[in-house]
Amino acid sequence: MKKLMTGNEAAALAAMLAGPQVVAAYPITPQTSIAEKLADYTARGELRARYLKVESETSAMAACIGGSLSGARCFTATSSQGIALMHELLYWAAGARLPMVLVNVNRSMASPWSLGVDHNDTLSQRDTGCLQIYCETAQEVLDTILIAFSLSEEILLPVIVAMDGFLLSHYTEPVDVPDKEAVDRFLPPRKAEYKMDPEKPCTFGGGVGAQVLYELRKRMQADMEKAVAVYEDICARFEGVFGRRYAPVETWNPHGAALGIIATGTLSGTVRAYIKHNKGKADAGLVKMRLFRPFPRARLKEALSGFERAVVIDRNLSPGSGGIFAGEIRGAFYGDRDRPPIFSAIGGLGGVDVTPASVENLAADVSGRAPESNDIIWMEG
Repeated sequence: MKKLMTGNEAAALAAMLAGPQVVAAYPITPQTSIAEKLADYTARGELRARYLKVESETSAMAACIGGSLSGARCFTATSSQGIALMHELLYWAAGARLPMVLVNVNRSMASPWSLGVDHNDTLSQRDTGCLQIYCETAQEVLDTILIAFSLSEEILLPVIVAMDGFLLSHYTEPVDVPDKEAVDRFLPPRKAEYKMDPEKPCTFGGGVGAQVLYELRKRMQADMEKAVAVYEDICARFEGVFGRRYAPVETWNPHGAALGIIATGTLSGTVRAYIKHNKGKADAGLVKMRLFRPFPRARLKEALSGFERAVVIDRNLSPGSGGIFAGEIRGAFYGDRDRPPIFSAIGGLGGVDVTPASVENLAADVSGRAPESNDIIWMEG
């Protein structure tokens, strides 16, 4: 069944279908309507969960930590300064290996104060131990949340599902809504192997010596590396149930194109529109990154093979360094003699519009640059 809905409505519906027992809610623009919709589901009895109206984002994450420790399936959502306020507790959740799903509706970080979209809020959390998946459409938001619950509960780490504020969260588009029975087959209730149980006592996040901490971090890294293949297996199972395919890195219309344009989130749709509307004139292909943590190095290298050069469009900025995706992608290719030249572009910060014409100008700029150029390309709106 198809319905018209916003990205936020799709997120709330997916969370409801997943059947969490704990939902922690604190409103912040542009996430607020997710919390409101889940409150509505709970009030009507469609969602049988403990809906906790907390006093801050720190409390929201603390509630999810407590819920996950008890063996419950947990969900929350936030944006911008909200996820920044969760920052400390994200380390606690990941370090204690607690599964949960957090939807972040991307919004610029202060200061100055803005409601415009960029990805610095989620990318600021990249070292916490949480997985990160970025969405382009409302359909992807719904599907990814279901996939994220399965992934989180298998890997035993929190998963952040990211979507662009307003450009996705508040725009309406058709979404294929799955049956609850099909969702239940794909995502059965959580069966927690590790939880607070007086009959089977264990510790979560207690004080340890240096060697124990070292070994736990080593194990987290190993599980993160394993998570790419686990994600692919879950996506294959999802396709078998619902017929929609997802991958850590996706390519579109390369056909021997010379230029690979790497994008994430709604920028992927803009790049696709540029290629589609220019048809044979655009000697370019889209390389869309959905998975950022763990970083899918091997899948990315495979996706970029055959391109003569590539450019990364970052909707973020690490001041003093540059685009975060570009830096990590270049690092993934370090030492590879056959890698294409990889250029870095910054576009769309604070919600500045990036149009197909902007992408066309970028493609022309990149084609004329020396392969060794490391200058940041600032895209014009």
